[in-house]
Amino acid sequence: MSEGTAPSPFEGEKAPASPRADLVTAAVLFALGVAIVQQALAMPRFVEQSGTGLTAPGIVPGFHGAMIALLSVLLALRALRRGGWAAHGPVAQGGTDGRRLAIAAALGILYAGVMVGRVPFWLASALFVFAFTATFEWSAGPAGRVRRLVEAAAIGLGTGIAVTLVFEKLFLLRLP
Repeated sequence: MSEGTAPSPFEGEKAPASPRADLVTAAVLFALGVAIVQQALAMPRFVEQSGTGLTAPGIVPGFHGAMIALLSVLLALRALRRGGWAAHGPVAQGGTDGRRLAIAAALGILYAGVMVGRVPFWLASALFVFAFTATFEWSAGPAGRVRRLVEAAAIGLGTGIAVTLVFEKLFLLRLP
């Protein structure tokens, strides 16, 4: 490092995504956020059954969609400041992102498409969280792996039980 330059916060870490990738991601996320808000607005409001606007089922998804859209605008602004329109912007290093995304998607599909409804919900959630955590902690190397797997099991079990209790006791929803 030359004199007068600050140390990089990314030393020893993977380089951040390129500004072009951030700009494309922002565009996709903005479209998703707007679509979520549009669908939330189309949901019934139950006003005719003396429900209030705050009890409409589209409130939470609409809020999440609006936040996704807002944060995507912030991501796009950051990408533009970093040169996202440049034809040959900096390219991010690394090639495992696609593999990690595919693994996460496969675990999500296994959880939502196979386990939920066939296995008790608390167990399906616990197994999903354990598998997800263990899969992405495995690459940290053999040192401390047993401890990380035990922690993943504890986190998975705690999450499965906590989610079930919150939904069934607090929100009074029966889970599959």
